[in-house]
Amino acid sequence: MKNLVTGGAGFLGINLIKKLIEKGEEVICLDNLSTSTEQNISGFIYNRNFKFIKQNVITPLDIKIDRIWHLACPASPLHYLKDPIETSKIIFHGTYNLLNLAQKQNAKFLFASSSEIYGESTKLPQLESDIGKVNPTGKRSCYREGKRLAESLCCDFYRTFQTDIRIARIFNTYGPYMLKNDGRVISNFIDQAINNEPITINGNGLQTRSFCFVDDLIKGLIKLMDSTYKKPINLGNNEEITIFSLADKIKNKINSNSVLINNPISEDDLMKRNPNIQLAKNLLAWEPKVSLEEGLDITIEYFKRIKEN
Repeated sequence: MKNLVTGGAGFLGINLIKKLIEKGEEVICLDNLSTSTEQNISGFIYNRNFKFIKQNVITPLDIKIDRIWHLACPASPLHYLKDPIETSKIIFHGTYNLLNLAQKQNAKFLFASSSEIYGESTKLPQLESDIGKVNPTGKRSCYREGKRLAESLCCDFYRTFQTDIRIARIFNTYGPYMLKNDGRVISNFIDQAINNEPITINGNGLQTRSFCFVDDLIKGLIKLMDSTYKKPINLGNNEEITIFSLADKIKNKINSNSVLINNPISEDDLMKRNPNIQLAKNLLAWEPKVSLEEGLDITIEYFKRIKEN
């Protein structure tokens, strides 16, 4: 089985590639390293089942492939807001190019969508049938509306060409290989706590999130790819925690001298994000197994290790 993993040097990509290589599968990693590092894939460079292509997904690709795991896109506001027009191009043109490749090669195609497509939902937990409420002109619209359009594109390729698609709506994920400065809340808090710097919370910290450990998420992606399901499906952990409680928990685990401080809340920051994962349980026999306590311990140890190196 020959796999193409776009964004393969990034956080989700490298964790997926590790699993595929362990299974003895061939992997082509495509990444332009704009929000990742070549060090992440250094352990695979001499593996005969691994190949690296440094390229932006905006540029079309023509290779023989069996499965495409399309993860390429800046996933943190810190990165995707640096150049929102480029972000829109990456999401649309990248997805379009790879769907064309999947259609040409008769390859299975998995698109990594996001919980961001729900916007400020009127119902919680968020269900796949919910349309959501997204501000089409807000700062984060490049990412949110981009992901919504890419989902539409996937479905149109399926309706028009019978392209073998899957759509994973991924909720907040954390774990090893996150960049310490990637702007996501868990990596921010851990890095600040390890360095005894102020832990910065946007707003009052009463926003809630549901965090899924990366190993669980990758198992869900693999189960989805191995299924025949063609509609969007939520993948995430449905246990909620406030951002303030998360910051306090991380500070205590590290025994840090950091103080918690509040910054102004970001524009379009959502108050709640919590997935309904009943569909994944029923169709994929999947649900997260790693608790937040256990997952944070593993992630903190990873950040301590890379700080020492």
